Amino acid sequence: MSAPWQALQQLASEPFSLRQAFSDDPERAQRFRLNACDIELDYSKNLINSKRWQQLLALAEHSELRQLRSRMAAGEAINHTEQRSVGHMRLRLPDQALTTLEDQAIAEAIRLCRQQMTALVNQLNTQSYLGYKGKPITDLIWVGIGGSLLGPQMACEALSPFNQSPLKLHFAGNIDGAVVHDICKTLNPETCLVVVASKSFGTEETRQNALTLRQWFLDHGADQAAIARHFWATSSNIKAATEFGIVPEHILPMWDWVGGRYSIWSAIGLPLALQLGNAQFDQFLAGAHAMDQHFLQADLSNNMPVVLALLGIWYINGMGCQSQALLPYNHYLRLLPSYVQQLDMESNGKQVDHDGQPLACATAPVIWGDAGTNGQHAYHQLLHQSKLVIPADFILAAKPQHALSDHHLRLAAHCFAQTQALMQGKTIMEAKAECLAQGLSEEQASRLAPHKASPGNKPSNTMLLPELSPFYLGALLALYEHKVFCQGAIWQLNSFDQWGVELGKQLSGPIYQSLNGKSSNFDSSTSALMSSLQRHLTSSKIG
Repeated sequence: MSAPWQALQQLASEPFSLRQAFSDDPERAQRFRLNACDIELDYSKNLINSKRWQQLLALAEHSELRQLRSRMAAGEAINHTEQRSVGHMRLRLPDQALTTLEDQAIAEAIRLCRQQMTALVNQLNTQSYLGYKGKPITDLIWVGIGGSLLGPQMACEALSPFNQSPLKLHFAGNIDGAVVHDICKTLNPETCLVVVASKSFGTEETRQNALTLRQWFLDHGADQAAIARHFWATSSNIKAATEFGIVPEHILPMWDWVGGRYSIWSAIGLPLALQLGNAQFDQFLAGAHAMDQHFLQADLSNNMPVVLALLGIWYINGMGCQSQALLPYNHYLRLLPSYVQQLDMESNGKQVDHDGQPLACATAPVIWGDAGTNGQHAYHQLLHQSKLVIPADFILAAKPQHALSDHHLRLAAHCFAQTQALMQGKTIMEAKAECLAQGLSEEQASRLAPHKASPGNKPSNTMLLPELSPFYLGALLALYEHKVFCQGAIWQLNSFDQWGVELGKQLSGPIYQSLNGKSSNFDSSTSALMSSLQRHLTSSKIG
């Protein structure tokens, strides 16, 4: 283990009190505060001081972060296990900036994709795109999974107050038939457009859902010409998509230099572009581009993605934390934890470094959370009083997207109160004094006080957005993308592959074949589970 890592662990063993740190330093809140793209980050409620922070910065300086950042921006193949460049930042370049790309073939591909998306959005939103029975399209069914689903679904939910489209959006991801069943039972295929989002056009869940939807059309009297009219795709496998029945001019591109979890900026963002309209979708891209510029240009010590990355490393590798809470105090951002969960855990949940050697430290934490204030009545008890240290990101938009101002002030008060309570806690003496003030006897107060006390010293970040708009959502998502990249660079791993998901896919095929009557050998546990399933499926008794 290198000297910076050893120094980090040594510092983590030293006692530290957030309460005392705020008491000793009246300027602490200003010293540990940062603004990027008008997003304000208060990271003063973290278990850091100047000494610890300087050591974390030294860790970044001794890493290959700067070099990898430059190589990614230059379009080099930093995804070395798949021999691919990492180019999602190119997708949010303004049109005029595309001329600066060294590879003008890529620039032209991006322009063409934007033109295709713009044209389709205009046709659908003006309802000039007609179905095979001459009826306007009223519903769009988006079929995808993972990065092809989580991003557009989350973003459409987050920006639903900006909806300008007459179409209703439906998302089909899980292979559980209940998803497609519930969508189909309320819709008319004559007025539905289906978009199949799969880079390979071979992802099992997506393909099965697409086949079921195609059969739904056929069962309602559609022919192949109708399928061609009502089905679109975003894929790099043109051959498979056309064999499915989708005409080439209805296939939007996907590229191997854009990973699924980084693809919301591409044609995968079509549902969001449809909902927002083209001008507001451009603002979404502009927000991400603004954060890109901050990330590429700001010094490491004042670089918001770097700051978040180093704080995460401090808790994972310095203090042994294994999870992080993501707590958006905004109802519209309630799907953000699931989105960041994939972004972080699929990117950095690795066991070996760039060279295939075992990593000497833990990497990605478990990301979890929900919208505030719901979580306060569920898991905040654990955050406040358990022995676990779980760092948390609190996210609040200063301006609400509704007129209920008192609701919003109460929401903000709860958000700030939670971070304050986590930081300062409540001592046993304070809890006892509170009990006595409520009229309890000395004996009762002494007995109850330990239960009411909270240790405090629990870390959190607070991010304040001016408002939840397309621009600021774009900037926020890019912020988390770059945070994950920085951590991967410091840990010396590849954040852009996901080989760990392959094994389960490989094993599901033989199990599926066996469940369909073709025998095979499995471990005793799997065999017993399969037998139990078959027994239930063949039983006439329900319930």
